[in-house]
Amino acid sequence: MMKFTWRKARKILSNIITTVLFINLIIMAVLVISSKASGGEPQVFGYQLKAVLSGSMEPTFLTGSIIAVTSLEGNEKKNLREGDVITFVDSKERLITHRVIGIKTSGEHVMYETKGDNNNAADLDPVLSDNVQAVYSGFTIPYAGYFIDFAQSKEGSAILLIGPGLLLLAYAAFSIYQGLKELDPKKRKTDIDTEEKPT
Repeated sequence: MMKFTWRKARKILSNIITTVLFINLIIMAVLVISSKASGGEPQVFGYQLKAVLSGSMEPTFLTGSIIAVTSLEGNEKKNLREGDVITFVDSKERLITHRVIGIKTSGEHVMYETKGDNNNAADLDPVLSDNVQAVYSGFTIPYAGYFIDFAQSKEGSAILLIGPGLLLLAYAAFSIYQGLKELDPKKRKTDIDTEEKPT
């Protein structure tokens, strides 16, 4: 009875490990492929995932967090409000995520005054609405940004796609080996019983 219980538990554990490895492989593939397809951050369910690698927005976003942002198009860029957290391109072609603290309108042009929550002063240059790319959706995963940053590198893409696959193959090979090992004693017992059976 004990042997049967242990065998059943081992089978359940084996199924759980296989499922986790398989899900991990799928998630890695989705993140890496979507990252390459978009030419930047990966996209999931219509949201862009961005890594926060500076402390300018702490404590709202901890350094190393992942935030989900919604891409903006056309007039959506002109309809933002004070308090919104936006991702924009600055004069040095860098992507920055800061909070809107002021709005200036001049004819058809809309300019946003921005500031990092952890910064003492507002950003030097106002942000033209055309340079706004996305707005923060409210979803954050602390400390997972380092992983996304690594996944975007060539080495990271290769490791994250190949690594889980190799683990899955290795575990499958181990499971097959264990299965054959269990069958062998049964085969030997059958052979002995056949030999001992009187003719």
